[in-house]
Amino acid sequence: MSPLKISWKSLWSKPLSSALNIMLIAFGTGILTILLLASTQIGEKLDNNSKDIDLVVGAKGSPLQLILSSIYYIDFPTGNIPLKVAQELAHSPFVKRAVPLAQGDNYQGIRIVGTDSNFVRIYKLKTSTGKFWAADFEVTIGSAVAANQKLKIGDTFFGAHGLTGSSDIHKTHAYKVVGILTPQANVTDNLILTNISSVWKMHEDHEKEEAAEHHQDQHKHEDGETHHHESQRPDQTGHNEEKEITALLIQYRSPMSVVMFPRMVNQSTSLQAASPAMESTRLFSLIGVGVDTLQWFAALIMLIAAISVFVNLYNSLKERNYDLAIMRTLGASRAKLFCIVIFEGILLTLAGTIIGIILGHLVLQFIGTYQESSQARLNGLIFLKDEIYLFAAGLAIGIFAGIIPALQAYRSNISKILSKN
Repeated sequence: MSPLKISWKSLWSKPLSSALNIMLIAFGTGILTILLLASTQIGEKLDNNSKDIDLVVGAKGSPLQLILSSIYYIDFPTGNIPLKVAQELAHSPFVKRAVPLAQGDNYQGIRIVGTDSNFVRIYKLKTSTGKFWAADFEVTIGSAVAANQKLKIGDTFFGAHGLTGSSDIHKTHAYKVVGILTPQANVTDNLILTNISSVWKMHEDHEKEEAAEHHQDQHKHEDGETHHHESQRPDQTGHNEEKEITALLIQYRSPMSVVMFPRMVNQSTSLQAASPAMESTRLFSLIGVGVDTLQWFAALIMLIAAISVFVNLYNSLKERNYDLAIMRTLGASRAKLFCIVIFEGILLTLAGTIIGIILGHLVLQFIGTYQESSQARLNGLIFLKDEIYLFAAGLAIGIFAGIIPALQAYRSNISKILSKN
């Protein structure tokens, strides 16, 4: 019988002890797998979504909130900015390309973003079917939006006011799907893109409806009293107010812009400039604190598992000394006994490692399905090359835990063992 088969049968003879060791290793490996997958995906998302954007200009507030809302679309905007000021900044000699963004509506939780052709250029977008938006209320949708909402070219839908929820639906205008983007592996897969004029018109009509409803309510409560409504009513919102957008994405023209432009925005305007690179690094460092803590926790569990496997093999060797001695008298070599014990350690740890990796993927996929934001959704069905290191770690733990008991089996004195029995 081969050493591997003997090792397998030996483990099955102690199912509870073997199961406990496998569980410990699986738990530690599972945590490490989740951390590896999550940190890699978050890092890639941060890089893919902001790699060609040097600066974001928006309303005063939290710089991180501005970045999260305008590049990752996972937070609420800090406010609106005047279109006139944004256009002046866009024509600055420091700016190579400026991309206006207008947010405020959603469809089934997916953000409807008003922008222009510069957005297409900065993200290098292409359509798999159809075309890019041109006329008002035409939309080009991301590949994930098309798949998840089952939308195709020619379909129409109504947007809802706000960035979440669908209680306040804009029924005056329907958006029409005219194009579907090729998968980009970035935030654009989960966006609905249109022109800024559509967003403005939608909200102007929405404000008119609210004003009309308010006017009707006043009529109902007057009970016959005479008032000069037309002379007293204020001008309709949206007609006399200056146009606004949510933010401006900036690409620099030269290295000098890095120093000069953000300072100019922050000091000479009422707006703020936030660097995606700086804020993303700060965000990732905050996440990294928790990741490092969990990594140490998982490493501690793996160390406990290694000690547990060692104790298990050491005690098992004491119990099987006589059996191993009989095997020696029947012709088994010292090397064979050494391999039997080492294989037990490797089998335990590799079984735990494989189970842990599978569990890690399943848990992350489960977490991903319950994440509210599609932009930050984690995928547990992605397999990374770095996971091979987890297998290597499992193999190393098995060898480390089994080496001392295996050496004892190798050096065992047959005559002493047999004389005691």
